[in-house]
Amino acid sequence: MTLSTSSANTIAHVLIEALPYINRFAGKTFVIKYGGNAMVEDTLKNSFARDIVLMKRVGMNPIVVHGGGPQIGNLLKRLGKPSEFFQGMRITDSETMDVVQMVLGGLVNKEIVTLINRQGGSAVGLTGKDADLIHARKLTFTRDNPEMNAPEIIDIGHVGEIASLDTAVLDLLIHGNFIPVIAPIGVGNDGQSYNINADLVAGKIAEVLKAEKLMLLTNTTGVLNKSGELLRELDATTTLKLVEDGTISGGMLPKVHCALEAVKGGVNTAHIIDGRVEHAVLLEIFTNEGVGTLIKGRK
Repeated sequence: MTLSTSSANTIAHVLIEALPYINRFAGKTFVIKYGGNAMVEDTLKNSFARDIVLMKRVGMNPIVVHGGGPQIGNLLKRLGKPSEFFQGMRITDSETMDVVQMVLGGLVNKEIVTLINRQGGSAVGLTGKDADLIHARKLTFTRDNPEMNAPEIIDIGHVGEIASLDTAVLDLLIHGNFIPVIAPIGVGNDGQSYNINADLVAGKIAEVLKAEKLMLLTNTTGVLNKSGELLRELDATTTLKLVEDGTISGGMLPKVHCALEAVKGGVNTAHIIDGRVEHAVLLEIFTNEGVGTLIKGRK
């Protein structure tokens, strides 16, 4: 098949536009939080896997951190166990934690590994429990109760936050030319397993590794202004003002706070990108316009 002149010119333009980025980012670490539609639609799953493999092939070091909330909910429903939430966090008793580990550490993690490997990559799946990657502590909430003299402590079970990270296993895998795929499960001093928000895990790993970029895939176009228009680039100061005036609200808040913490901690830039777009990761990295919102540190 012979390409038309216009098609050939388009391909050449894309490659030329990508070249400076390939040179700039060779050897750099990228932490990608994988979730949303990109995890459930076959076309998007395969395009994501190809993106990750291409990044590795041109010398970048991608690390994938994934969620799996819908998949956990589906299995709990099949088992006749309701899903309950408190402030967006899944209430996780011991039985639910067993399901979380089975789904995140098993089904979802191995599916992503298989997708990447089928595209020619060398992915290795692990949870935060492997090599003591994620040391966790129990996450607790409090709320005021007029009938009590002290705030009421809310126990939501095996939900954790990161106490510390030991990234030695990630360094080993990266230097061995492997692609780490991480399920956000940690272990505490008590030996208990804890389910941790995947955005937070991705952000903290990016921060500790001083990654070039943290990329959070979402089911939205990115951060929007009050008119619903995409804000393509923000600095930390402007982002905080948008939070304060209510422009950034609802489900976008946790992702924005995660991005801000990452750039504050030494990550060069954080990106909130539209995972509903095929090859969203490559488009954000290798094109001038990208497909989401870039957040950088303070001016």
